[in-house]
Amino acid sequence: MEIILLERIEKLGQMGDVVSVKPGYARNFLLPHKKAVTATKANKEYFEGQRNQLEAQNLEQKKDAEAVGAKLEGLFVSMARQAGDTGQLYGSVNARDISAGITEAGFSVTRSQVSLNKPIKTVGLHEVKISLHPEVAVTVTANVARSDEEAKIQERTGEAVDAAPDAEVMATAEEMFDENSEDASLESSDEVEAGVEAGTDAEVETEAKETGDADIDDKEKDA
Repeated sequence: MEIILLERIEKLGQMGDVVSVKPGYARNFLLPHKKAVTATKANKEYFEGQRNQLEAQNLEQKKDAEAVGAKLEGLFVSMARQAGDTGQLYGSVNARDISAGITEAGFSVTRSQVSLNKPIKTVGLHEVKISLHPEVAVTVTANVARSDEEAKIQERTGEAVDAAPDAEVMATAEEMFDENSEDASLESSDEVEAGVEAGTDAEVETEAKETGDADIDDKEKDA
């Protein structure tokens, strides 16, 4: 099916281009969203007559989008969600959630302007593309955390707050505890052995002394 693009469409063409697309794509998306019109003779003539006006409108819209984009670029959109110890969300964050978060921050962005291939299902910082105009796109960061406090930490450090570091710390602590226990056991064993050796030496000395005293007594009796 041939259509005339009324705006730039990524991977399809520029405004005014006549391109062929699948009928379903045209009827379900391009035509109802006024991104294109069917390439009939009447539409071609109408577009050519309105080309200058349409291009001027597009340029103005692009400038407005660039102005908004300069303020929106790099925005952190914080969202608190319940999650498990591994950072896996019990639910998910979708394009509608991100659009709502951006709107709360004072910008007007619809769900269709949020480019999200699949819902976000983990805590952390997730870059999301926002299309403000066919030729203008910016990137915001979806800051998904268990609480507002964790969201602040993630924004400050640039890293996700999850349970993995805590688990590593616990494992390291347990390992150190085991090593200390082994060292303590070895020290105790050495002390016991040293004590036994000391006791044995003392017994030997006592026995030798008693034997020596007995020999002296026998000699005195013989004398």
